[in-house]
Amino acid sequence: MKHQHDSTSDPDMLSEYDFSGRQGVRGKYHEAYRQGHTVRVIQEDGSVITQYFTLEEGAILLAPDVQRYFPDSDSVNQALRGLIQLIPKEPQETV
Repeated sequence: MKHQHDSTSDPDMLSEYDFSGRQGVRGKYHEAYRQGHTVRVIQEDGSVITQYFTLEEGAILLAPDVQRYFPDSDSVNQALRGLIQLIPKEPQETV
């Protein structure tokens, strides 16, 4: 569900920031973000700290509709272990 936002009611939004004619693209940078990203922090003394971030080995991203049901990794693992118990250990013969 898309949220309708009324910029006229937002006291922090200045009038010169009018995005009414623009349409955002959901997930535009999703794949690039998964591959890793760099963050540069400029310190007050002018020095730059560069950090490179990637997903941890084995990390899996859940779709937003699935995330609503799982607040943390323990709940995901518990649900998956329950499903694993339903999988037959040996293939059943077909008649």
